[in-house]
Amino acid sequence: MKKKIDKVSFTQMKDGNFDDYQLLKKLEKPYLSLTASRIIEELKRQGESTLEGYRITRLDHGLHSATRVEADGVDTDWILGALLHDIGDGLALQNHDKFSAEVIRPFVRWEVTWTVAHHGIFQMIYYAHHYGWDKDARDRYRDHPCFEMCSKFCERWDQKSFDPDYPSKTLEYFEPMVDTVFLERRFLQK
Repeated sequence: MKKKIDKVSFTQMKDGNFDDYQLLKKLEKPYLSLTASRIIEELKRQGESTLEGYRITRLDHGLHSATRVEADGVDTDWILGALLHDIGDGLALQNHDKFSAEVIRPFVRWEVTWTVAHHGIFQMIYYAHHYGWDKDARDRYRDHPCFEMCSKFCERWDQKSFDPDYPSKTLEYFEPMVDTVFLERRFLQK
């Protein structure tokens, strides 16, 4: 006897019916529950090679940043924001900040997401002048309620996290936080 394979009846989304979308909802649950695992796997991939031109890997940079946040006594949302603020580098280097923010958006507070989404332009204060760019481009956000926090994020936790000798915590140390946030907090995925 041929095993029944659960598939939707439509070939165009607009033709789907209630049963089709209930089936998809049911089948997506196991995939959603693996979000933390996929995040960890991506971080491991980022540890496989050194950042182009830098002395550390992308994973090391995230670990350094997250370790600094934790050392400052800041909460889990900020620790995860720091750990994952560059997770988009591998697929979207030119807009990695926005890409990374979308990864964390359903799981952390809005100010963490906003900071991650804008850290790229805020970081330009440190290097843009070397390329002939506007190092003060972040000033367009001067009146935004997250301006000071994004500035702090960049100064205290991001821009100084490229030292191969920095004693950061391991990925294994941060994994339970990733699991907790990505398994238990599905704000937009209910």
